[in-house]
Amino acid sequence: MGIKYSSKINKIRTFALSLVFIGFIIMYIGIFFRTSPIIMTSFMVLGFLSIIGSTVVYFWIGMLSTKTVQVVCPSCSKPTKMLGRVDVCMYCKEPLTLDKNLEGQDFNEKYNRKTYKG
Repeated sequence: MGIKYSSKINKIRTFALSLVFIGFIIMYIGIFFRTSPIIMTSFMVLGFLSIIGSTVVYFWIGMLSTKTVQVVCPSCSKPTKMLGRVDVCMYCKEPLTLDKNLEGQDFNEKYNRKTYKG
């Protein structure tokens, strides 16, 4: 059983979605402090800020995905977006690269770091 990879765009979208649910949970916890308006309001504001953070992340990844390179996956023949030097197909999780120096090498996300000298 190999390592399961996820495309960078999907990872960021999953993080943004989790911020929404975390925000709702924080706000729900605030309901238990109805007797203390300050604590309840603090939880509500923290939950609201988490949801606003999610909106910012969704906007950022939307803007970032307009600058991605769209390629056709050699395995499943579906168009997918690549972010960085290496990424995986959004559909079949096939490792992809546009860098000729990395072709044939094992997939590693460290290839996307600016400090990587390969």
